[in-house]
Amino acid sequence: MEKPSNLLLKLSRSLFADSAEQEKFVASVTNPQPFNPAILWLKPRPLEHPFNIEIPLEWQPEFVDRLSRESQPGKHSLHQAGNYYCLDFSSVFAASTLLTISQPINTILDMCAAPGGKSIFAWKTLNPKLLLCNEVIGKRLGMLTSNLKRCQIEPSAAINLDSKILAEKIPATANLVIADAPCSGQSLLAKGDKAPGCFHPVTINNNASRQKRILANSAKIVAPQGYLAYMTCTYSTAENEQVSEWLLNKFPQFQPVEVPHLAKYRSHLTSIPCYRMWPQDKLGAGAFTILLQNIAETPTNSLPPDLLDFARFTNI
Repeated sequence: MEKPSNLLLKLSRSLFADSAEQEKFVASVTNPQPFNPAILWLKPRPLEHPFNIEIPLEWQPEFVDRLSRESQPGKHSLHQAGNYYCLDFSSVFAASTLLTISQPINTILDMCAAPGGKSIFAWKTLNPKLLLCNEVIGKRLGMLTSNLKRCQIEPSAAINLDSKILAEKIPATANLVIADAPCSGQSLLAKGDKAPGCFHPVTINNNASRQKRILANSAKIVAPQGYLAYMTCTYSTAENEQVSEWLLNKFPQFQPVEVPHLAKYRSHLTSIPCYRMWPQDKLGAGAFTILLQNIAETPTNSLPPDLLDFARFTNI
């Protein structure tokens, strides 16, 4: 087992008052264990399931299967044919807040979309008239469009624009904006990956600032009565609960939405209803998620007719 750093120990004490829970958290990060893979079915399941599946959790969407650990769903021909998308179970947890939305959703914008998992989950859940998948990092756009094409996600389009430009061009247009925001990636360690400097205060603060910028621009795009879904794959409260509190103070027209099926995962680190999966739960490496609704009564704008002109727009 890798010796925990002082910064990790300090983080554990800020997250948990109970010393036993601190120890379990630190152990899960420094001694990573494999997690069960998951798949999101986009076409009907075959009569004979090609994998061994785990008993579904009570909140697990009916179109998601959690598989035995030895499964390799990415190598199966059904994957290549677009029958399903391979999705980390922590991502399933984070995106499951969208199951709470019952009203019709015409337009979805995924602000930080690559490689496309949250976009595809939202499309499967809400059946929008248009799915816009934005990815500001150009070299990740190919991976995003490839997944959308393979999974036949229609109607959808991929764009490559800064969030500020989108906020200026399409304000108050999207019924749902997803911001799976760039973060310090601390949960990567629980998967056995590298995340250099992820516990350092400078890294955390820089990411929190970037998240606030993206979320502020995302909030401007949410139509009245629409939703903003914010999520990360990191543990620090400075990037999660504190950013959520900042957002609610800056945009008082938004209010957090209770997610009943995640009630037992509610964060103990704030009074705001937001939800955490911890690595010591042994379901996934970790995730934070919150769903907000814009309760403003102002009119909804239409998408501009020159959308094709100002965006590098890729029809899928």
